[in-house]
Amino acid sequence: MDTIETIRYARPISGAQVDPLAHRGFVGRTAVVLRSLVRQIDRMLERRRGRLALMEMTDEQLKDIGVSRCDAHREGIRPFWE
Repeated sequence: MDTIETIRYARPISGAQVDPLAHRGFVGRTAVVLRSLVRQIDRMLERRRGRLALMEMTDEQLKDIGVSRCDAHREGIRPFWE
């Protein structure tokens, strides 16, 4: 008896939507989610560092970039997740 070859398509046929994580196992999907979470946390911390740097600028530096002291303070006290 001959074996039957399994046909696997690299792309979905007829434009059907396919979950990009469907071919990964549990560990692969978990790794993707964790990497995404780490990237999001990194972006939030970078935003916070930028806001703190803005609050530490002198009035002359703020004037150079066109931001008032009040605007810099208002931006600096925002939570890092916003």
